[in-house]
Amino acid sequence: MKRLFLLFAICTSTAWAGELKPIPEKPAPALTLPRLDGGQASLDALRGRVVLVNFWAVWCPPCRKEMPSMARLTKKLEARPFTILAVNAGDTPDDIHAFLSQVPVNFPILMDAEGAALKPWQVFAFPTSYVVDRRGQLRLGLFGSIEWDDAETIAKLEALLDEN
Repeated sequence: MKRLFLLFAICTSTAWAGELKPIPEKPAPALTLPRLDGGQASLDALRGRVVLVNFWAVWCPPCRKEMPSMARLTKKLEARPFTILAVNAGDTPDDIHAFLSQVPVNFPILMDAEGAALKPWQVFAFPTSYVVDRRGQLRLGLFGSIEWDDAETIAKLEALLDEN
């Protein structure tokens, strides 16, 4: 709980904006979590797809701000092997449903109630995002929020989608 409070303090006290940048390539950490809408989701099951893994919380203003652009990105890349996994850390299902009633999304919301995935994914502030390539390798990262459907970001994702 102290860790989530620290993340809250960091997230709400800093104006976040960033750029999706290349990171040293290495295997993505394991990620298997329950879905808000039922069942489980596993990053391993998405091998062969480019996956944006976004760590967020309902109370985080930059997280809330970037969600609509993530939904637009999903729509723009719907014909490509691309998936977003939005990992919510610590919020209740009721709080998430209340948020989604205001800001609907078209991608899975995963529940990490205890924040167990934060350490292996090196999440120290919200939002934090990583892009995993088709082979399961971390390739791009971002600490902060962006407009996910801007031309430069889409070009970076399409470059990964075009790789064999």
